[in-house]
Amino acid sequence: MTGVAPAVLALLVAAGAVLLLGAGWAVGRWHARRGERAAGMDLGTPVERATFHTLHTASLAAPPLRAGLTEDAARKAARRLRSLLGTEALCLTDRESVLAWDGPGADHHQRRAMARVAVMLASGRSQSVRTECQRPDCPLKWAVVAPLTGEDGMLGALVAYGSRESAVLVRAATEVARWVSVQLELSELDRSRTRLMEAEIKALRAQISPHFIFNSLAAIASFVRTDPERARELLLEFADFTRYSFRRHGDFTTLADELRSVQQYLALAGARFGDRLKVTLQVAPEVLPVALPFLCLQPLVENAVKHGLEDSTEECRITITARDAGAEAVITVEDNGVGMDPALLRRILAGEHGGSSGIGLPNVDERIRQVYGDAYGPVMETGVGAGMKVTLRIPKYRAGVHSSPPGHQSPRL
Repeated sequence: MTGVAPAVLALLVAAGAVLLLGAGWAVGRWHARRGERAAGMDLGTPVERATFHTLHTASLAAPPLRAGLTEDAARKAARRLRSLLGTEALCLTDRESVLAWDGPGADHHQRRAMARVAVMLASGRSQSVRTECQRPDCPLKWAVVAPLTGEDGMLGALVAYGSRESAVLVRAATEVARWVSVQLELSELDRSRTRLMEAEIKALRAQISPHFIFNSLAAIASFVRTDPERARELLLEFADFTRYSFRRHGDFTTLADELRSVQQYLALAGARFGDRLKVTLQVAPEVLPVALPFLCLQPLVENAVKHGLEDSTEECRITITARDAGAEAVITVEDNGVGMDPALLRRILAGEHGGSSGIGLPNVDERIRQVYGDAYGPVMETGVGAGMKVTLRIPKYRAGVHSSPPGHQSPRL
C-alpha cells in the first residue's frame, strides 16, 4: 500500500498538468466555434467558459478509460476526446487494430491508420504526417499519431485528423494522449489492487489448515454413535463454513454473513473443546447490513481461540460485540487468553515475525487499511497473560464497498 499511494498522487498531479495545457488549445478552438452561442451563459469570461468546457469534457471521457484500453472503453471515450481536441476525426488503437473511430473517413482512412501507428510504435514518438488522401471531399488531410503508454510500455495510439498541418494540433494531441495514458495507468493500479486483495483472500483461505479440518471432522465423528443428531448439525455447520470461506465472488460481504461464519467456526471449535469455550455475542441489529471486507472477522476469532484454548489449559472466554456508533459500526473481539508481548505483535504486523500467529492478523490489518485508510487500522490491545482485544471501526458507507451478493442469512443471536 505504501508504494501505491505515491504513484497515484504522481499520476493525479500529471493529469492536472495535462488538463491545464489542453485547456489552452481548447480555448481558441471552442471560443471560435461556439463563442457566439455561449455569450448568453453566465459562466464568466470566455477563457473561464472554455476552461469549464474542457474540464467537463475530460471528466466525461475519464470513466470509460479507467476500465482499460478495450473496444468498449475506446468507443465511449473517442467522441469526448474528439470534442476535447476539436478535430475532424479521431481514432484510438491498441498495438494491433483500431478500437474506435469517431468522425468521417473511417471507410478509407481506417485501413491506413495502423500502418502509421506501427511507425510511431517503432520510434516511440508522436508523428505528424500527410494522409495523402486523394478524395477532394475528404477533410482529413493531416494526421497526428501520439502514443498511449502504460506500465508495460506503449499500449497503442491516439490518432487525430485535421484539415491542415498544425503545430498546435500536434502539441494538443500529444498532451491529450498523455492524459489518456494517465487514466490507463490508473486503471492498471485499480486492477493491481484487486489482484492484491484476491491474493490476500487466497492466503487466508490457505490458512484454514488441514489441522483444523482434521480436528473438526474428528470431533464430528466422535458424536456419530453417541449423539447422531448433533453430529448431523455439526456436519452441516462444517459444510456451510467451508462453502462461505471458499466462495469465489466478491471482495466484500455483510456483517451478518461474516458473523454467521464466525458462529459456525465457534460451533466446530466448541465440539472439540467442550465447556472450556465460553462465547458471548452482542450485536446491534442496526449494523448487520454493514458491508466490510470478506473474511476479516474469522481470523480474529481464530486467533482468540488459539491463544485462549490451544495455548492454555484454562477456560477461554471470548466476547464479540458489534455496536452502532453513528456513521460507523464498532466491532470488538476480546479473549482472556495468554496474550502476547506488544513488541512481538508489532513485529508480526510488520511481517518481521513468522510465528504461530500465521498471516491472519497482518492480513486483516493490511486489508482494512487498504479499503478505509490508515485511520481505520485495527486497534489491538494485549499484554503477556492479559488476553487480547481487537477493535475495528467500519464506516457504514464507503464508495466502492458493497457486499456481493447481498447476504441471505442472519446470525442466530
